[in-house]
Amino acid sequence: MTSSSHHRRTRIVATLGPASSSPEMILSLAEAGVNVFRLNFSHGAHEDHGERHAAIRAAETKVGRPLAILADLQGPKLRVGVFENGPVILEEGKPFRLDLDKTPGNVDRVCLPHPEIISAAKPGSHLLLDDGKLKLRVVNVLNGALETEVVIGGKLSERKGVNVPDVTLPIPALTEKDRKDFDFALSLGVDFIALSFVQRPEDVEEAREIAKGRAAIVTKLEKPQAMEDLERIVRLSDAIMVARGDLGVELPPEEVPVAQKRAITEARRQCRPVIVATQMLESMIESPTPTRAEVSDVSNAVYDGADAVMLSAESAAGKYPIEAVSIMARIASRVEQDVEWRLRMDRARPKPEGTVQNAIVQAAWQVSTALSAKTIGVRTQGGGGALRMARERPHCPILAVTPHQEVARRLCVVWGVFPRVVEKEHIAQSIEELAEPTAAMACSMQLCRPGDHVIVLAGLPYGVAGSTNTLRIITA
Repeated sequence: MTSSSHHRRTRIVATLGPASSSPEMILSLAEAGVNVFRLNFSHGAHEDHGERHAAIRAAETKVGRPLAILADLQGPKLRVGVFENGPVILEEGKPFRLDLDKTPGNVDRVCLPHPEIISAAKPGSHLLLDDGKLKLRVVNVLNGALETEVVIGGKLSERKGVNVPDVTLPIPALTEKDRKDFDFALSLGVDFIALSFVQRPEDVEEAREIAKGRAAIVTKLEKPQAMEDLERIVRLSDAIMVARGDLGVELPPEEVPVAQKRAITEARRQCRPVIVATQMLESMIESPTPTRAEVSDVSNAVYDGADAVMLSAESAAGKYPIEAVSIMARIASRVEQDVEWRLRMDRARPKPEGTVQNAIVQAAWQVSTALSAKTIGVRTQGGGGALRMARERPHCPILAVTPHQEVARRLCVVWGVFPRVVEKEHIAQSIEELAEPTAAMACSMQLCRPGDHVIVLAGLPYGVAGSTNTLRIITA
């Protein structure tokens, strides 16, 4: 199969920002291959995000396919206070005090305006400052202050971030700002809400209660504590993001690739889409071409079977946002044409589960492979049938046909799925009423040609979510 005829399975998420906020640029990014646009609520006013949301919806109409919107909440940002005379140099082996006193700090102490850290830390706990550049070890907890020893020294400026990797902090994943942003994002009608710095399954449950189904919940894996309870957190989430920036601060760097592979495997097992994010093409913020290491990084995520790969500053603030999307699409497409990639997808298929839906999608994988079918069409109400089919990683694209626009948009992040919206139909009584229109749509989208085999999955009687029970082979 040539690159020009290849239908890329791995989805692309792109962050919008100062370099990519105009309607013209958003349309160009969509045309270059973006499937999901990320609104980063750590930056920008609600008015800015509202304008970007409107521009994405306008671009969706022009490109003629669903585009999803992900609102990424900032989460609790833990920072030190200010210094009296600018940055200080912390020397290895010297003491340094973190306290609740708001007086500007010096080389001996600084305010840490987070009593929950002070109350949770114990002697032997470590604190990482400024994205892990500096490291402190707690020697004593005394009178509402942490007496620490500098393990790794260096320059410390005011309001730099604090990470506490080996302590579960008694703080919620949603701050007051997050709750306001959450409500605003829901009012816009975004498709996904991403939660930052999740530590416990309860953090995800709280977000689900707020969303009440109005948006899907994406849990960002940034804390070691979340990795320790990965199975439950994945089960409660609608999708997972491996956010390697903060995860790489709190975990030793050699642990991050292991965590990434664990997350992808667990998410696929549980039929949840997984996004790999952070620094994928970082050099393209300034350069029109990526480094070879970055190309390998994106390739490895595709080889691992990630549903989506994400651009952050590359598309939000970089000089070459369209080029970054284009090269990411080219990398994914090339990997997906490699025989070894195909073998890996087949070897990693999850074990069979004893339900009608899972039996049907596994049969569809086998039949489509035996017949070299060009498309698997899934008629779906809630998206579950398409998700289950994607978990099998079939050899051909998945056309997901749904009467619900919100379902089609949420499927934009799912591996190999090409979602399309149709007008609400009457309740079909036979597979024939669904199969032929599905095959015709696949041909019109150039997913197949007349005479090709198309596999069609549906639940009968049609119109009931979660009832996939029928498989039909049809000639397009």
